[in-house]
Amino acid sequence: MSLEERVMELESRLAFQDDTIQALNDVLVTHRRELDRMQLQVAAMLKRQEELGNQFEMFAEDVPPPHY
Repeated sequence: MSLEERVMELESRLAFQDDTIQALNDVLVTHRRELDRMQLQVAAMLKRQEELGNQFEMFAEDVPPPHY
């Protein structure tokens, strides 16, 4: 294998690796955005659950004990 062929082979591999790295980075960015979105959704659900829990506690005080 000549020096020129070896250089061409290395350049080809480098180009393939660059494409692979870019594709992996794109997937990583997409997953990060999805994770951020899901974290916001979970935070909103926790807040809503706390609000509903507080409402339930207000109603629970008005309910007579089960032995009545």
